[in-house]
Amino acid sequence: MEYSLSLHKTLPFSPFSHRRRFLIGKSQLAVARAGPSHCDFSSSPLNTPLEPNSSAGRFLSAVLLNQRHFFNHAVSDELKHLSNDRNAAFDRMFLSSASDEAALHRRIAQLKEHECQTAVEDVMYMLIFYKFSEIRVHLVPKLSRCIYNGRLEIWPPKDWELESIHSFEVLEMVREHISTVIGLRANSSVTDSWSTTQIQRQHLSRVYVASILYGYFLKSASLRHCLEQCLRLAHHDLRLSNRNSLPLPEMCSYRLNNLVFGRVDSRQSVSLGQGLSRQEQQEKLKCYVMGFDPETLQRCAKLKSNEAVNLIEKHSCALFGDTKNGLLETDEVILTSFSSLKRLVLEAIAFGSFLWDTEEYVNTVYKLKEN
Repeated sequence: MEYSLSLHKTLPFSPFSHRRRFLIGKSQLAVARAGPSHCDFSSSPLNTPLEPNSSAGRFLSAVLLNQRHFFNHAVSDELKHLSNDRNAAFDRMFLSSASDEAALHRRIAQLKEHECQTAVEDVMYMLIFYKFSEIRVHLVPKLSRCIYNGRLEIWPPKDWELESIHSFEVLEMVREHISTVIGLRANSSVTDSWSTTQIQRQHLSRVYVASILYGYFLKSASLRHCLEQCLRLAHHDLRLSNRNSLPLPEMCSYRLNNLVFGRVDSRQSVSLGQGLSRQEQQEKLKCYVMGFDPETLQRCAKLKSNEAVNLIEKHSCALFGDTKNGLLETDEVILTSFSSLKRLVLEAIAFGSFLWDTEEYVNTVYKLKEN
């Protein structure tokens, strides 16, 4: 039987009738350690570097901990609620534009917009955390709590889980990126992975942020690549009309679904084998990206919303910043293994990929501010 959940209705049976009923439990999900001393996770139940500041963010973190199966419903409801609140404030501002209270309502609308933007950034962060939890990976906590005598080790590495979200072609580019930024080859031995190196905390934070942006870019470019392949195959099938009765719009949708979900049926296999060379059938993603002109490259790499920009900045500062003031200690040098560096880079790339997905979803319910 179909039913709908509304988190802001006071139904007696609704698990979301009152946010205050949620009791945020303590999580003991230890994912990082340094020497003999374990990280302190007591201040963050979800074990995330960035703690939500808004009531929406704290509510979703409680749902995620206590009633995970309702999380997606809760997110949808929160986004609708935030969108309605912001729109209502702006409607009152426009209606009062010719009255004596115009300045007051304009200021109220500005404050409401800022409040909703902070809340929606928390919602996006919780969505990203949820995506990590689906692959059984927990975000690395604040590094300042995980460094013991200048030594950082992150365990377990979770390489397989973090790589599993990428297609084979994207994974090739991810491994090249890792080799470039930390100097660890894809076929490195266990001894190489666990050998140690020194790196400044500020430089490590820059590598992390750059890797988030690279993950975001790869997600955008790979989907663009899939779409162009879909269109190429569809136009090719138009020349084989006796083998395909689908109109072009339906054919494009059909092809795109197959490319995204990895399905190729017999009808597609027949058309692929006639008239298209192997190179035309599937141009490698790396070659496709290298053929981008500057405008296309910027379009794929640019963050689409201000909320995404703010979220990356807040997350990276929370992860690498000092515990007291949140600022980066530029002169601190960290001793760590290449395995731990790889773990951080893989997490950052996954964060960027999940951010792209989250941004697309949230923007369908709550209109994000264009970057």
